[in-house]
Parts: sequence; C-alpha cells; structure tokens
Amino acid sequence: MEILYKSTRGGEQGVTASMAILKGLAKDGGLFVPAQIPALDVPVETLAQMSYQEVAYEVMSRFFTDFTEEELKECIAKAYDEKFDTEEIAPITKAEDVYFLELFHGATIAFKDMALSILPHLLTTAARKNHAKNEIVILTATSGDTGKAAMAGFADVPGTRIIVFYPKDGVSPVQEKQMVTQKGENTCVVAIRGNFDDAQTGVKNIFNDKAFAEELAKDGFQFSSANSINIGRLIPQVVYYVYAYASLVRNQEIQNGDIVNVTVPTGNFGNILAAFYAKQMGLPIGKLICASNENKVLVDFFRTGVYDKNRPFILTTSPSMDILISSNLERLIYWVAGQSPEKTKACMERLQSSGKYEIDAEMREQLKDFCGDYASEEETAARIASMYENTGYVLDTHTAVAASVCEKYRKETKDATPMILASTASPYKFTRSVLHAIDAAAYDGLGDFEQMDELSRISNTEIPRAIEEIRTAPVRHNTVCDVDQMAQVVRDVLR
Repeated sequence: MEILYKSTRGGEQGVTASMAILKGLAKDGGLFVPAQIPALDVPVETLAQMSYQEVAYEVMSRFFTDFTEEELKECIAKAYDEKFDTEEIAPITKAEDVYFLELFHGATIAFKDMALSILPHLLTTAARKNHAKNEIVILTATSGDTGKAAMAGFADVPGTRIIVFYPKDGVSPVQEKQMVTQKGENTCVVAIRGNFDDAQTGVKNIFNDKAFAEELAKDGFQFSSANSINIGRLIPQVVYYVYAYASLVRNQEIQNGDIVNVTVPTGNFGNILAAFYAKQMGLPIGKLICASNENKVLVDFFRTGVYDKNRPFILTTSPSMDILISSNLERLIYWVAGQSPEKTKACMERLQSSGKYEIDAEMREQLKDFCGDYASEEETAARIASMYENTGYVLDTHTAVAASVCEKYRKETKDATPMILASTASPYKFTRSVLHAIDAAAYDGLGDFEQMDELSRISNTEIPRAIEEIRTAPVRHNTVCDVDQMAQVVRDVLR
C-alpha cells in the first residue's frame, strides 16, 4: 500500500515520502503527515526474534513506500552500526518496576541519535530519487541534543551543509562543548542571544522566507530540516517503541497482546508523538504520559485544552525540555481535528498572533489516551537520588523528570500496567546536575571532567566515547548572534 503525505495546513497533498523528507517543511508552513497510518501487519512473535535493524525495516518500509527495499536497508545498515555502543541499539533496563528504554547509546549519548543517525542517509537517498541538483542546507534549532546529533550525522556527508542555532547559556556545559568542537568541513554551529523558542522561531522564519529561498536557489542551495518537524526524523522514532514491546515479549516480561503504558519526557513533542503513531499502527499501548519540567505548557494543555505559551521561560537542569512552543503538537492537533487543515491552521494562526489557542470539546475527547504532569527541580533531583540509593541506577535529569511523573501517575491512579519509560540521555551529559542531586557536598567542587570520573566510579559504568572525545577537543565554532541576525549568518556561512 502506497503511503503519501500531506500538509497539516492543507497546502500540499499527494507528496511522496522521499519528497516530504527532502522538503522538511511544507510550503504553507505546515508539517507533513501520512495520509493514513499503516497497520503493523507483522506478528509480534516474529518481531520479537528480529534485530533492531530488522524491526526498523519492517516499521519504516510501511511509511516510506517509495524507497526500494535495497535503498531503505542500506540507510538502516549505515545508521545503526558500530556508532552505537551496544548491539541491541536500544536496550531495556528494569529498575523499580519500570522498563527504562535506553535511547542514549549512540554517538552523542542522547535519544536524538536514534533518528539523526539515519536522517542523512534518508535525505541524500531522497535527493537522488528526486533528481535534486542543489546542495542541501540543513538548518536547525536545538535545545541541546538535536544540534550535536544532527551535526554528527551530517558531518562531511557529500552534497550537504548543516547550520545549527542554539541558545547561548541555555544548554549544559557538556552539550555546548560537544557542539562547538564538532568536526566536519560542512558543519557550523551558532549561539544566539535568546532562548530555544527564539532560535526555533528564527529558523522557521527563514524557512518561510520565499525570497530568501529563491536567492539561495540561484547560488545552488536548498533548505531542509533536521528537526523533528521533518517526517524523516519522526518515523524512525516509532521504531524503538515497537522494538521495546517486542523485546519485552521476547524476554517474557509481558505476553503478546498485553497493554503497556509509555512515559516520555517531552519538549518538542516528537518523541511522544512517535509513541502515539506506534499505537495507531496497532501496538498495544494504553496511556501516553507526557512528562514536563517547570515549563509545563503541554501539561496545562492536556488538562485544560488551552495551549498558552504566554508565561515565563524557565531555565532548568533538563534544558532539552525548556520549550514553550512544541512544534510537533501541530501533527496531533491535525489528528484530533479529524484531519481538518482548516481547524489546524486556525489554531496555529492564533498561536502566532496571540500566543495561545483552545481546542473544542470534540477534539479534547480524542486526547483521552494522553495525560500529563510535571516535576519541579526539587522533585527531579530527589528522583535521581532515590533511584540511585534504591537501585544504584543513575538517571539523567530528563529521564528523572519522567520517572518522577511516572511515580506520581501510579500513586494517583493505582494503574499497575507495565510501564515503558523513554530514557532520553546519558547521565554523563548532565553530570554536574546528576551528582549534585546525589550528593552536592561531595562533588560540587570538582571540574566537569573530574565529575565524570566520579560518576563512572559510583555508577560502575564506563565513560562514553562521546565524553572522552571532547576532553581535549579544540573549539572550532565560536559565532554568537542576535535573533534578527540569523538570516545574515546563514548567508555568510554559505558564501
């Protein structure tokens, strides 16, 4: 069955998967969505005997129907290889009766690697399929992890350039060091004076500037996106939920057909939307629990039906979730609006003009499988400490937000359904915050890399390659700009 794509705002339809990946964003500013969600028509018992790569093919081939088997399998083989430090790619660790789906075993020790390892290969294959002659310029905003993972994926990939914008002082020291030391002659990272939402809005404005696009086209360039607004980022994320369920069946932790709940630490809404897509494919998922930090715009939305970004932007110890405009929510709005581009566009226009919108009762009814809660900074730190004290397992700050919300959900609802929790980053990426939570007095006086050595000792884990590589790596990127200078920076980089 051929799956075609259309814009959430109605301006494009009948678009092939490869063209949707190549474009990134629809010309009307909407996001590409599949015209229908394909069924997961492979028996779970069969999936349970498969490797991650084999499951990836079964899931992605249902969505990316204009890729040949050879093309897709080649993309998967190049993506999920020795860059990951475990053959399982996405192993599961059980701690305190929660199944932690570890998504941080890739090159940059964060879950973004799961999709950004394959996106460059999908994109360059899509360019060949559609006879694109221009050099592809990947333009992306990051709250910390996407940028590094995207640059690592696209570094020195022929026919591509990548420019990443991140909020100065809005990412962790390790995240920043990972980005500014990135190698690759086609990579560039720029700090902006502002927060992530400023960076993301600036990138979207550049994408929507048709005159700028024409200017660059004359110079042989075309834009595409590595953010999760690109459907080529979103669909690979569906894979690990299917793989996790199949793994639990294989390991006899659950029986085939058993319902599982999923808790996801959520910022831009792509990761939990992927779980929702997996559910729509037929995976037996019950509740989708959206975990936020103190920037709890999504929690308030699920509780009230009102999305309102007009609130203080709070810098937290889980910076990848410090987001007030969750771009991927537009895809869910489109779904619960009965795939109405008119309703979706109206909501997005209200968000643009007033910073808020409200969905109607009929749309809210479609969200009954979602629930949301948040963890304060104190609750997040306490969860890191209690998990370590009880089990010796160390959570990063984002995973700890989800673990805290998961604990609240179970206490309030008495729901004992097996829980898969998306563990989105290695604790080594946020070592200072993690060790401060475990024992502030013992570790706060140490330097960043001394703290990593201590984390290795107390957790009895090896320091990841990604950390060892930046200990002595030279800074290669040091550009800082204001938000209104972003377009000019792009011009300067491409000259």
